[in-house]
Amino acid sequence: MLEIGRIFRLEMYTPSLFKSLKEYNRKTFFSDLTAGMTVGVVALPLAMAFAIACGCSDITPASGLVTAIVAGLIISALGGSKYQIGGPTGAFVVIIAGVVGSFGMGGLIMCTLMAGLFLILFGVLKMGALIRFIPYPVTTGFTSGIAVTIFCTQVKDLLGLSIPTAVPAEFVEKWHCYCQYFHTINWWALGLSLFTIVTILVTRRFAPKAPFMLVGMLAATVLCVAFDMPVETIGSRFQELPKGLPMPSFPSFEWAALPALVKPAFVIALLAAIESLLSASVADGMTGSRHHPNTELIGQGAGNIASALFGGLPATGAIARTATNIRAGGKTPVSGIIHAVTLLLILLLAGQYAALVPLPALAGILAIVCWNMAEVSTFCHLLTGPKQDRAVLLITFILTVMIDLVVAVEVGVVLAALLFIGRMAQVSNVEMITKEIEGEDPEEQPSRSRYLRHIPDNVEVFDIQGPFFFGAVEQFKDRVFRSIEPDMDYVLLRMRLVPTLDASGLHVLEDFLSYCRRRNITLLLCGVQAHPIKVIRRDSMFISDLGEDNICENIDTALERIQELEKLKKTVEYA
Repeated sequence: MLEIGRIFRLEMYTPSLFKSLKEYNRKTFFSDLTAGMTVGVVALPLAMAFAIACGCSDITPASGLVTAIVAGLIISALGGSKYQIGGPTGAFVVIIAGVVGSFGMGGLIMCTLMAGLFLILFGVLKMGALIRFIPYPVTTGFTSGIAVTIFCTQVKDLLGLSIPTAVPAEFVEKWHCYCQYFHTINWWALGLSLFTIVTILVTRRFAPKAPFMLVGMLAATVLCVAFDMPVETIGSRFQELPKGLPMPSFPSFEWAALPALVKPAFVIALLAAIESLLSASVADGMTGSRHHPNTELIGQGAGNIASALFGGLPATGAIARTATNIRAGGKTPVSGIIHAVTLLLILLLAGQYAALVPLPALAGILAIVCWNMAEVSTFCHLLTGPKQDRAVLLITFILTVMIDLVVAVEVGVVLAALLFIGRMAQVSNVEMITKEIEGEDPEEQPSRSRYLRHIPDNVEVFDIQGPFFFGAVEQFKDRVFRSIEPDMDYVLLRMRLVPTLDASGLHVLEDFLSYCRRRNITLLLCGVQAHPIKVIRRDSMFISDLGEDNICENIDTALERIQELEKLKKTVEYA
C-alpha cells in the first residue's frame, strides 16, 4: 500500500485539514470556533441573495443555504487551503440562470455534478498551476460583466416594479421591459433598498469587524415589519425555508440532453477553479502560508458533487468570506467546517424567521456585492494598458453582458492565447551572424561572440533566439530558406538561446534538412539546450538523416567538425 502511495505520490493530495490536525490544540480550536461562527453569520445573507439573484422560481434561498452548508463543509474538509471558505458566489449566477432556463433544475444539478468531476480531473492531472495562468484581462472582463449582469437582474426588486410577465434574460430586452413598467415603481421598496445600502456602508465604515451585510439585512427586516411595508418578502415569494437539509438524491434527468450540458459544465468548472485558486492565493498573501492547488481543485470538485446531490448550486472559494475568516482569527480548515455547521444551526433554529426578510434588502446587498465585483478602478486601469489587452478586456466584458458567459470565456481565452502566441513570436528571432562572428559587421558592437572566429567562405551561420515553436516557424522560413547562397556547403544553426522546441519547430527543421540535402549542403546544429535536444532525439529518422556527429556542443566544436568533413571530402576526391 505504501509502495502504491509512493508511485502515485498520494501525499501531494492530502487535504490541509489532515495536516493541520497533527498539531491541533485547544487554543487553535477556540480561534477556529470564533472565526467559523463569524463567517457563518456573514455568509447567511449572501447565500440567500445569490440564490435569489439567479432569477429562477425553482431556485429558492434554501438552495443557497444548502450549497453553503454542504459544499462549504466538504471544501474545507478536503481542500488544499487552510483558510478557504466555499459556497455560492456571483460568478455562477449568469450561467445558472441559462442552464435552468434551458434544462430545468435537473439539468443544473447534472451540470454541477459534471463540473465537480471536471474539477477532480483538473486536480488529478495537476492542472492547478496552469489554471492560474488565465490572463488578467480575461478574468477582469468576465468578472465585471457578471457584476453588471447580476445588478441588472436586481433592478426589479430594487425598485419594486410590478411586472406581470417573466423578465427577459437578454440585456437589451430586459432594460426595455424595465422601462415599460417603470411607472409601477414601489417607493417603499426603493426606500428600503437605499436604507439597506446606506446601513451596510455606514456599518462597514465605523464598525469594520461587524458582519455589515447581516446588519443591513436585519435592520431592513425590522423596519419592514415595524411599519408593515407593502413590499415582497422571502415568505411571499418562496414560502418558508425548510427546517433542515433535504435528503441526498440523484436528479431526474433527460439523458438525451447530456451532451448539451458538457460545455456549461466545463465553464462552471473553469470558473470555480479560477475563483477558488485566486481566493486561496489571496489567503496565502494575507497569512504567508502556501496552499496546494491540485488538492484544492479536488476538494472543490467533491464539494460541487455533494452540493448537487443535496439539490444545491455550484460552489467555489469565496474571496470575501475567506478574508473574513482570516481576519476573524481562523487558523485551520476547522473554521470552515464550523462556518457550515453555524449555517445549519441557523437553518434549523431560525429558518422560519427568514420568511420576513424583504427582497429589496437582499437586492441592496447584491448591489454592494456587484460594485465590489466590478472592480471599477482595476477595469479603468486596464483600459490604459496595451491595446491588445484592452481589446481582450472589452470583448470579454461586452460578450458577458450582451450574449453569454460561456461564449465570453471561450472567446476571451482564445483571444488571449492568440495574443500570447503573437508576443512570443516577436520574442523569437532568426538572423544570419556569419559576418558578425568574424567581426566584419560594423553595426554589431560588441560582437555577439566573445571571441571572433574565422568562418570559411562555404559556411553560413544562423542564430536562433527564443522559443522555436509554431508561432516562430514562418520567420525561420523567411530568413533562412531565402538567405542561403547557392555555393554554400555547410549551414550551421546556433541554438544556444532556444529554451524550447515544439513539434512544428521540429517539422521545420526536418524540412530544412531535406532542403539542404537536395542541394548537397551539410546541416549542423550547435549549442542545443536540454529540452530541444530531448525533442530532437525522439525523432530517430531526423537523427539518422542529420547524423549524431553533426549535433555539436558549441560553435567551436561545430567548426572543428566542418574541418573534419572538409578533410574527409578531399581524401575521397584524392582517392
